[in-house]
Amino acid sequence: MEFWLPIIYVAIMGLALLIYVVLDGYDLGVGLLLPAADEREKDIMIASIGPFWDANETWIVLGVGVLLIAFPMAHGAILTALYIPVTLMLMGLILRGVAFDLRVKAGDHRKQLWNRAFFLGSLVAAVSQGWMLGAYVTGLRGDLTSHLFALLIGLTLPAFYLLLGSTWLLMKTEGALFDKALRWARWSVLPTGLGLLAVSVATPIASGAIAAKWFTLPNFIGLLPIPVSCLVLYAGIVWLLQRDNWLREGYSWVIFVAIVLICLMASLGLAYSIYPDIIIGEMTIWEASASVSSLLFTLVGIVITLPAILFYTIYVYRVFRGKATELSYD
Repeated sequence: MEFWLPIIYVAIMGLALLIYVVLDGYDLGVGLLLPAADEREKDIMIASIGPFWDANETWIVLGVGVLLIAFPMAHGAILTALYIPVTLMLMGLILRGVAFDLRVKAGDHRKQLWNRAFFLGSLVAAVSQGWMLGAYVTGLRGDLTSHLFALLIGLTLPAFYLLLGSTWLLMKTEGALFDKALRWARWSVLPTGLGLLAVSVATPIASGAIAAKWFTLPNFIGLLPIPVSCLVLYAGIVWLLQRDNWLREGYSWVIFVAIVLICLMASLGLAYSIYPDIIIGEMTIWEASASVSSLLFTLVGIVITLPAILFYTIYVYRVFRGKATELSYD
């Protein structure tokens, strides 16, 4: 148990953060797209994420909570090193929450203010998350290379969220807004692809430990399916975005699934790159873990909580499936 418990907890934490990136990623993307829409379209875009966006953030709470409970030493080191981007991310998420509620109650002369606040909160949260990921992948070193790599991912992740958000709108809207979402998806797919390519090239340059794991035989051959599958999926997304009629018939969900699979492949690659460390070059998951008794005690709560959150998430998405309708405050 002493060997397997930290692995179980890090897997749960990884799953929670992966689900967060996908689910909160698309609603952050919708927030980033808000300025490009007219007033009526803004209301429909907000309505498309309204039933889900607050619950989507539950997953990051679960992920960070597992980090605190199961790996307290790593939690302290990571949040200390990432104090500024974590603070900015929280401020962005809070601003989004405030703007989401107040745009409903504001008069016409104030609604634009809260629309801009929702966009700003989405942008700050997305860039901060990218910066945090970049700094973490380079082992929280804080040197120039680490900062440049964090900046690269800080600029790449919003583009990825834009693609997620526009694809979500393809599934949830119709008419003129569907046409706009299709154009947004086509615009965002290129910078997303270039960003993913740049990150793939820069990661082994920024981290010698990751380069050693990937570019030695037979590891390189065994890991080749990850980048190849991502390339095939990306090519499929580009191809599908040119099939207007097919997308209008209700198959835009295939693109969303392809993006989720790219996230999954990237997460598997990152997990392999980091394991068995929880902070690269600093501490392993066993060195950072809490005592076995604490992990066993907390596991009971995790076993209850995780299926409950999964059930609720699936239930909400099932209930509110289909196209979004216009907002009504009557």
